[in-house]
Amino acid sequence: MSGQKDREKRREERIAAESKAASGDRRTRLLQLAAGGVFLAIIVVVVIIIVAGSSSSDKGGDAGNLTEETQVSKLLNGIPQQATVLGKSTAPVTLIEYGDLQCPICKEYSEEILPEIIETKVKNGEVKIIYRDFIIISEESIPAGEAALAAGEQGKGWDFIELFYRNQGEERSGYVTDEFIESIAEGAGVPDMKRFNEERKSGKFTKKVESTTEQAGKLGFTGTPSFAIEGPHSEGLELLGTPGSTGAIEEAIEKAA
Repeated sequence: MSGQKDREKRREERIAAESKAASGDRRTRLLQLAAGGVFLAIIVVVVIIIVAGSSSSDKGGDAGNLTEETQVSKLLNGIPQQATVLGKSTAPVTLIEYGDLQCPICKEYSEEILPEIIETKVKNGEVKIIYRDFIIISEESIPAGEAALAAGEQGKGWDFIELFYRNQGEERSGYVTDEFIESIAEGAGVPDMKRFNEERKSGKFTKKVESTTEQAGKLGFTGTPSFAIEGPHSEGLELLGTPGSTGAIEEAIEKAA
């Protein structure tokens, strides 16, 4: 009897010890999980801060931190410019872009859709592109459009337009200041900055900006960028709207030619 009691006592002690050990292991695991959760939370916060900081620094609109001057210069090198016309005057096909320099979709077209056309069909004399202002974002786009026309008077209209798009800020944020416009003009290589500033502020281009905006509306365009095309085999001026790819514009050029 005594032996049985001893065995039962030892079994109870063993169960109690195992229970205590298991409880300790669970507590340890919970502490480890909690610590891991805190660590992951810290990582998430750090990542959010980094991303937020990165996105804010990539918003553009910074007059003191222009980018892609070299890329724009390389893209347009050797191509004739007259006002806001890019390409040889003898090119049989004319592609017209109605855009707003604050428009983020226009920026995408400038960076992703049009470069291949400029590097091939514009450079080889098949097509010329005319940029026309279509002000739809805000009144801030008016001085930007006037500045593009003023740069065009010195043969740097497209350099200004392309560089503006690549450094575009958040629309309606107030970034289109005199300082920003002058910085874009300098980066675009406008030779006479005194003349540029005088002309863009004189009001001589305001009517042009207003008239091309009105023209786009009469054509039925409601958004930017919108395109029209004319060539030997087109039925007058044909409206393309907003083609979804480089290929779609190339196809229109081939048909018009």
